[in-house]
Amino acid sequence: MLEGKALIKETDMPEKMQTQAMDSASQALDLYDVSDCISIAAHIKKEFDKKYGGGWQCVVGSNFVCFFTHTKGTFVYFALGTLNFLIFKGSSF
Repeated sequence: MLEGKALIKETDMPEKMQTQAMDSASQALDLYDVSDCISIAAHIKKEFDKKYGGGWQCVVGSNFVCFFTHTKGTFVYFALGTLNFLIFKGSSF
């Protein structure tokens, strides 16, 4: 696991969900090597799909750019160590 506290960069997600996001990220980092961003992202996505219903997306890495539409109240972007985490539920609008 990467040591240190998660730093939230941007969010509109309720605090309870934010905590779940950071807990899922920490758990994934305990299970997978920090370089295995695909497995880390898949773990977090599956956890959110199971807890909050399907349609969640997760991006993990040290350098990425994105543009997306999300359902209000379902977006969080945070850093933990050298990795950035973007979690959101997609929207058709």
